[in-house]
Amino acid sequence: MEHAAVVHKMVLFDKGDPRRIQHFLKVYMFAALIGKMEGLPPEQQEILEIASILHDIGILPAEKKYGDSNGKLQEQEGPAYARTLLNEVGGYRPELIDRVCFLIAHHHTYAAVDGLDWQILLEADFLVNSYEKNLPEEAIKTFRSRVFKTKSGIALLNSQYGFDN
Repeated sequence: MEHAAVVHKMVLFDKGDPRRIQHFLKVYMFAALIGKMEGLPPEQQEILEIASILHDIGILPAEKKYGDSNGKLQEQEGPAYARTLLNEVGGYRPELIDRVCFLIAHHHTYAAVDGLDWQILLEADFLVNSYEKNLPEEAIKTFRSRVFKTKSGIALLNSQYGFDN
């Protein structure tokens, strides 16, 4: 596991919440797979993978601070905690940490997507959320047509649900 230290820190951050731990691990695996299938350059792949591990780091702080963890609050609270965690792990360039924090601050934002790392994070998170939330087929197909852009993400979504198109 390439990012074992980050994964371990995130497991400790979400200690006692197996659902959240399982969620980020699944998003991480889908993001890593889509990124590799799409041929991301190594630096962008690394950013994507780290952001996918940490994408929901703002949930617990938002719940503690506001009693709610909606998407916007997650985006608002997450980056500071991610930056601290990555600095504790050490060895990451400031530019990488900045982009990871940007992605965390936008992982529920579907407009003005400025890179494949962001696009793939959205797709990987939806692949997991659609299953975990047992979304109806029409909702999944609508999201696919409006948000999914990568051939690999679309193919994985279609395969996951047995869609022909």
